[in-house]
Amino acid sequence: MTETTIEKRFYTHPCFHQEACGSWGRIHLPVAPNCNIQCNFCNRLYDCANANRPGVTRHIYTPQEAVSMLQRLLYQRSDISVAGIAGPGDPLCEPDRTLETLRAIHAQYPRLLLCVSTNGLNLPACADALADAGVTHVTVTVNAIQPQIGRHIYAFVKTDSQLYKGTKAAQLLCARQNEGIIKLKRRGIIVKINTVVIPGVNDKHISDIARQAAIWQADILNCLALIPVHDTVFAHIPAPTASQMTGIRKEAARYLPQMTHCCRCRADAVGRLHSTGT
Repeated sequence: MTETTIEKRFYTHPCFHQEACGSWGRIHLPVAPNCNIQCNFCNRLYDCANANRPGVTRHIYTPQEAVSMLQRLLYQRSDISVAGIAGPGDPLCEPDRTLETLRAIHAQYPRLLLCVSTNGLNLPACADALADAGVTHVTVTVNAIQPQIGRHIYAFVKTDSQLYKGTKAAQLLCARQNEGIIKLKRRGIIVKINTVVIPGVNDKHISDIARQAAIWQADILNCLALIPVHDTVFAHIPAPTASQMTGIRKEAARYLPQMTHCCRCRADAVGRLHSTGT
């Protein structure tokens, strides 16, 4: 892949490049209903048309329905540069659904950017398949690189029909994320790291994550303030202040460029970032 191709892909994806927001939009296709991890800040059992956060959608689509919806949207508007799969569960928990959708889209719209957001647990097994399906961008949520911190963030991790908790769960996830991200970069995929900043849990750990992300040769880091969600373990933890987030991003920027325009998209978001109805 040429440097020019990589730059073009980066600069036309509104979630990876802020200046693209004014010209380009995205569509999230909610084809991934299930998740293989339970994060202590996440409650996906919530369907509300007015809730704007990850893990929320009105419907779950089959791959065929998702492609049909994309076809209708692309007929209606010319500003969509990327089709993404970001939930409401993890797209690689049931990779066949995700890969079927991506392959069908790439066959019909080979110039459309394809994006996947994942926790990374199944990334080592799926990285090559994602690249072969035409995926250009992957976001991996990395909330800890030290298992002793991660053990407080994840209630459980499920893989290969086994349930892991505590430090073992965090160790497994950290190892899989490391292996998977390395594989993505070897295939020339643009990688964004998302990190949820949780006061009192991992807020002093963000610069360590940023440093490791730079070693992985990730392209950008997106530090996200915790959203306290009802009926979650972390519901009582207040969100970090704007001042705290500014300081955290400033420190992390020593290692990687920072995304500061994220709008915490729903799993069924459509259109330009920060536009009404997206």
